[in-house]
Amino acid sequence: MHKMNKIQIIEFPQHGDERGHLVIIEGSRDIPFEIKRAFYIFGSDPDVVRGQHANRESEFVLINVAGKSKVKVKDGEGNEAIYCLDRPHTGIYLPSMVWKDMYDFTPDSVLLVLASTYYVPNEYIREYDKFVMEIQKKNC
Repeated sequence: MHKMNKIQIIEFPQHGDERGHLVIIEGSRDIPFEIKRAFYIFGSDPDVVRGQHANRESEFVLINVAGKSKVKVKDGEGNEAIYCLDRPHTGIYLPSMVWKDMYDFTPDSVLLVLASTYYVPNEYIREYDKFVMEIQKKNC
């Protein structure tokens, strides 16, 4: 299956009453992997671009739990898509080996990232040209 076809928007069930809303996310149930790491991005100016890398092994789910941001995803073969994350009960699943840029953050943006792996620096590809070369090698 093509990498871009694996990307999916995930709607998480909302529970709520007069006290407010609650969203529960369980690894291997609500998302397609066991959660090994969680981190969040906040305080980024609208003109800042975060991410700018691909991961050889890690899969991610990104959720803007507050505010808004955009995610541009590229497959290294000329295909790209832009997603707007603007609802705290909606996330985007990103498989390994896709390039991701997060940007256009609102001042109140808090972007939660759930990852399938622990942090391993050498699984990151931080140069787009190198990413494209690895994609081309895999397709030969």
